Amino acid sequence: MTVTAVATRVTPPRPSKPRRIGAKLWSLGITAVVVLAFWSVEIDWSQLADFPASLVRYLGLMFAPPDLTALPTAFEATIQSVQMAWLGTVIGIVVSLPLSFLSTAGVGPAVLRWPLRGLFALLRAVPEVVIAVLILSVTGLTAFTGALAIGIGSIGTLGKWGYETMEGAEPGPIEAVRAAGGSTTQMLRWGLWPSVQPEVLAFWLYRFEINVRASAILGLIGAGGIGKTLADNVQFRIWDSVGTLLIVVVVVTVLIDLASGTLRRRLIDGRWPWTPRSR
Repeated sequence: MTVTAVATRVTPPRPSKPRRIGAKLWSLGITAVVVLAFWSVEIDWSQLADFPASLVRYLGLMFAPPDLTALPTAFEATIQSVQMAWLGTVIGIVVSLPLSFLSTAGVGPAVLRWPLRGLFALLRAVPEVVIAVLILSVTGLTAFTGALAIGIGSIGTLGKWGYETMEGAEPGPIEAVRAAGGSTTQMLRWGLWPSVQPEVLAFWLYRFEINVRASAILGLIGAGGIGKTLADNVQFRIWDSVGTLLIVVVVVTVLIDLASGTLRRRLIDGRWPWTPRSR
């Protein structure tokens, strides 16, 4: 037998090129949706040419120079927004934590677990602004309305983060408590919670960061805080005060993000960011 015949016999056939018809159809469908979305929205593209000049003009009105006499009002309104965010976060934590335990596989019964997960998904699907509009008839246009809207919106996110973290916890401590004859409450307290506590606390801090931004948006509909003050000044074209308000909002938000990020690093890694890693 010749070498050519052996090589011909042992060479496997070349596989056919995959057509991937499904992926191509999905790509065409998504492209069509994007094109139709742009086509159906009435956009005057000619205004884009005037946008840079208008932007420079309004930035000059706001920051050249800003009205520093508005600083006390800006700080007071920003503190109110932070208070709204903090109260809403606390409401979300208090309500979502026990519901997260009940939504965790192996802890809560299925008859409660799946309806609670559906509730979390529903709350995540509704923006805080819509929630605030729905409860306006009960509480009125107050800062408490914004805090309630933030709290209800936080329940969905914190609840989902909670049960997903608990289901991914190390099974060793849980099995040890159960093997020692511990009850469900003891298993949650000594087996599950110590394993997930750093991540859950970090999620709470991260949600507070998100709620600080949400509180400013809620103020635009009259729920108080820096958003309402911004809306009032924009409505009356007091641009130098608007610039001062924006500066205060950016500075306070950045400081809160830095502080929260530092605490989250301490909770998750067990060290401060400026502490060198041990070898």
